[in-house]
Amino acid sequence: MLFSKHQKLLCIGDSVTDCERARSVGEGLFGASGKGWVALVDAHLQVVHPALGVRVVNMGTSGNTVRDLAARWQSDVLDLKPDWVAVMIGINDVWRQFDLPRQPECSVPLEEYRTILDDLVARTRPTVRGMILMTPFFIEDHTGDAMRARMDAYGAVVKVIAHQRNCTFVDTQAAFAPLLEHMHSAAIAWDRVHPNHIGHLALARSFLTATGC
Repeated sequence: MLFSKHQKLLCIGDSVTDCERARSVGEGLFGASGKGWVALVDAHLQVVHPALGVRVVNMGTSGNTVRDLAARWQSDVLDLKPDWVAVMIGINDVWRQFDLPRQPECSVPLEEYRTILDDLVARTRPTVRGMILMTPFFIEDHTGDAMRARMDAYGAVVKVIAHQRNCTFVDTQAAFAPLLEHMHSAAIAWDRVHPNHIGHLALARSFLTATGC
């Protein structure tokens, strides 16, 4: 179990993390932590480990790439003084390469993604108890699919950085594999990116397993 009493866990990423969380800070009453995997992780921690009183803060923002995270890192991560930071980013970095191929400025090439993410982790890791790095994913069981293959390459970068920077690693792509053996991706995410309740529970379970909760 990574988390201790009264620690703050901050989760940051794109729309898969955002899920209609409250602004400016996704913590508090009335669904402030959103409607996705972060809310499920929060619920699990409060029900299974109520004595710990872990604070879960959702700072996801729809449409973000790793560049966007870098631009708001000080205000949305460091200034909030978390004990733990969970990062899941990369879906839009890859997706824009496929749905906006004529606008290359909207996507983030692999080496730039690697450089920015590693810099964010290097800057943050000494200031917190720990970081949890989660891979981006594409809910497609055919690994030869162009976008799935590209997403796997970005996920591999996350794994390397997690190992090099002593972070907890969560392979979210692997979390969908057992589901895809029995159901079509459309039953998990209509666009193979934005999960429904089934997909979000898969993400939450992979996070909770990796963190020993």
